Amino acid sequence: MRTYALTVFSQTGEKLLDESFEAPSNEEAKKIGQARLDETGYSEYTHRCVSPEAKLVLFHR
Repeated sequence: MRTYALTVFSQTGEKLLDESFEAPSNEEAKKIGQARLDETGYSEYTHRCVSPEAKLVLFHR
C-alpha cells in the first residue's frame, strides 16, 4: 500500500482538509480521494491528491 495526501483549500488559501490515506494504486487513490471529497462536501473546492512521488492524482481549481 502507498500513502497519498489529500488537501482542500478555501478561496482565501486556508486549508480546510489535510489528511492522508493508503491505496494500492493511483487509480484507486483517485476513487478514494473523490469519495472522501463527496463525503465531506468539498468536491467543488480547490483540492489536490498527490502520490508518494508528488504526482498529482486528483486536482480541481
